Amino acid sequence: MSPWQQRPPNASAAGGPGPPGNGTGRAAERGSAVSVAIPLTMMLTGIVGNALAMLLVSRSYRAKGSRRKRSFLLCIGSLALTDMLGQLLTSPIVISVYLSGRPWAAMDPSGRLCDFFGFSMTVFGLCPLLIASAMAVERALAIRAPHWYASHMSPRATERGLAAIWAAGVAVALLPLAGLGRYALQWPGTWCFISTAGGSAFAAAFAALGLLSLVVTGACNLATIEALVSRCRAKAGGARPGPRWGRIATETLLQLLGIMCVLSACWAPLLVTMLRRVSERAGPCRGAEPRRECTLPLSAVRLASLNQILDPWVYLLLRRILLRRCRQAAGAVSSCSNAECRDRSITLSEEIRRTAPQGHPRGPGGQPR
Repeated sequence: MSPWQQRPPNASAAGGPGPPGNGTGRAAERGSAVSVAIPLTMMLTGIVGNALAMLLVSRSYRAKGSRRKRSFLLCIGSLALTDMLGQLLTSPIVISVYLSGRPWAAMDPSGRLCDFFGFSMTVFGLCPLLIASAMAVERALAIRAPHWYASHMSPRATERGLAAIWAAGVAVALLPLAGLGRYALQWPGTWCFISTAGGSAFAAAFAALGLLSLVVTGACNLATIEALVSRCRAKAGGARPGPRWGRIATETLLQLLGIMCVLSACWAPLLVTMLRRVSERAGPCRGAEPRRECTLPLSAVRLASLNQILDPWVYLLLRRILLRRCRQAAGAVSSCSNAECRDRSITLSEEIRRTAPQGHPRGPGGQPR
């Protein structure tokens, strides 16, 4: 999902339609280079990050002692693969349409490319949300019901669940073939997505499924965090927890908090905007001049596109870096606290010795003088 363009391809640098003059032509070329550099950079960054994540997942999956983490690693690898495929199928189309300098209708008179683009946006937008929900459920079961998880969860069951998620995403994206909704060219004419004109039930279903996925992800992550905090308190009250338990708990907490923040910040604006436009029965955006009702959906889908780039970093690549920094911060706070306690202890001991009552001097017979 990468519609990162600034204006329609047939618009001049000043924002008006039609062929530009000499001065405006040079400005349009500069604007074109800047605008194309944005989606190109985002596409390359996302592909590199997701490819690196899949490489690390593959190495961890084959490593010894990773049997208990294989279901989670399969989910992470599938999420990275889904995000990368979405970028590979949509970003080149957007860039080529913009660089051609021709309107979409001239390049796609039959509308099939628009349908394919909208289909890809729907599949590779919905599937990551559903996979994130599945990962949240998997982590909640592993923490809150470890015995059930150990006896029922297996890599094969995870593979079946992921296949069901992809099948559900494709089925939803194919609803326009059954006459339920349609894909339409979106402002500024460089990308296609689900049409929200006329109160589309298709757009409402997509937004509802996406919001439901966010709610499930948030609820499961909060339940997992609550279980981890409770277990940490129980261990702190008893025997001293080992360093491995502290590392795992800290790592999981950081991941879950990062996942919730990134998913909510990236997807909630687009999904809420779609529901609002469906309820308002807003018409399609047309014209070259930016308008508020058109700019907001474009800004929201740009924000949602960031999720494909941030996913591998939040789930895998930044995990050890963040954990190391948090360990250093926690160690510094602990060292300061211990030093302060020692200083207070020394000061208290000196004060006790200084203020302690002195013994009365005694005479030779042992009696007080």
